[in-house]
Amino acid sequence: MIDGDGIRLRWKTLGCKLDERGQRLFAANEVRAAGHGALIIVSKITGLARSTINRGEDDLEKGPLPAGRVRRKGGGPKPLSERDPTLVPDLQRLAEAATMGDPMRALKWVSKSPAKLAAALNECGHEVSANTVAKLLEEKLEYSRQFNRKTHEGASHPDRNAQFEHINAKVVAAQSAGQPVISVDTKKKELVGNFRNGGSDYRPKGDPHRVKVHDFEDKALGKVVPYGVYDVGADAGWVSLGITSDTSEFAVNAIRTWIERIGAKRYPHMRELTITADCGGSNGARVRLWKVELQKLADESGLTLRVHHYPPGTSKWNRIEHRMFCHITQNWRGQPLESRMAVVKLIGATTTKTGLKVECALDERTYQKGIRIKKAEMKLLDIVGDAFHPDWNYAIKPRIPKEP
Repeated sequence: MIDGDGIRLRWKTLGCKLDERGQRLFAANEVRAAGHGALIIVSKITGLARSTINRGEDDLEKGPLPAGRVRRKGGGPKPLSERDPTLVPDLQRLAEAATMGDPMRALKWVSKSPAKLAAALNECGHEVSANTVAKLLEEKLEYSRQFNRKTHEGASHPDRNAQFEHINAKVVAAQSAGQPVISVDTKKKELVGNFRNGGSDYRPKGDPHRVKVHDFEDKALGKVVPYGVYDVGADAGWVSLGITSDTSEFAVNAIRTWIERIGAKRYPHMRELTITADCGGSNGARVRLWKVELQKLADESGLTLRVHHYPPGTSKWNRIEHRMFCHITQNWRGQPLESRMAVVKLIGATTTKTGLKVECALDERTYQKGIRIKKAEMKLLDIVGDAFHPDWNYAIKPRIPKEP
């Protein structure tokens, strides 16, 4: 006699909790154990069709399936792309209108979301979900989600590589002579106040920094302008934190402050100072005020200032960018810059495993914008250009020689 109660108990305890294949094998095994006439009873108890249980009996005779499969190859419904042969061509037609990227590359991506593409396909008579669209884009059309990548720099100057080699030779020569080399640049202006700062940092779960929704400048706190001086040989940095404008006067005063506070002590026999800078901005090669202020610094300090500018469009190769500024950004990630002194402390706390140390001080002077320098004033400067690209490479000497 067939023990229906026992089968029902085993089904509720174990069988109903198995996956599709497991339920099928469980029912087939119960039929075999109970003997003749059990197929109808097991089908009623489990709710599985008799044909399904019969397939389970066949599965009992076969070996195990490959890992991760619940059906043998060919089982289950056909893929949607085969059941709906016009689906993939229609998806490709919609995607190509929004396709971006280099057509010669294997990877592509679309600007429309899978949900919008799915809605458009449904309007065309297809029954498809956003998840299926995303899968078809990747598997059938070889599309993928990608971020922007900074690779285009604009037109490349024909003397770009030669200028890099020239700068490298001058830097090596200065260091061999025991003279300092600094890399200078302005970091982007930062809003001061309880504003969102990019990146993330560890905090107690569910307790993020609460910051303002809108990044409207606080009129009382304003912005700060970090101008950096990176000592290439010593792997050490200095940042003057300005509170007004990023002008050439401010930039040169940052170098002046570095010489007075750090450079003169670190290099007691300093006679020259080699400066590498970008070709634009407050320390640009064509900015007259930059050269006038450097002349003042040379006269005051008695130092010969040798300046070398990176070619246009190559500011990311400036050493201060990847030796100092990137570490400052990483150090204050996720931290609202709530006050000027908070910015000073966060910059001053920047260190690396390789030994980088950064000092910072607030420069509260007011620097006027729009100062014009006439040609007559430029003729008074003691500037000597290098034989190679004198517009990018030049030396500014003290007009009244004196001991540095």
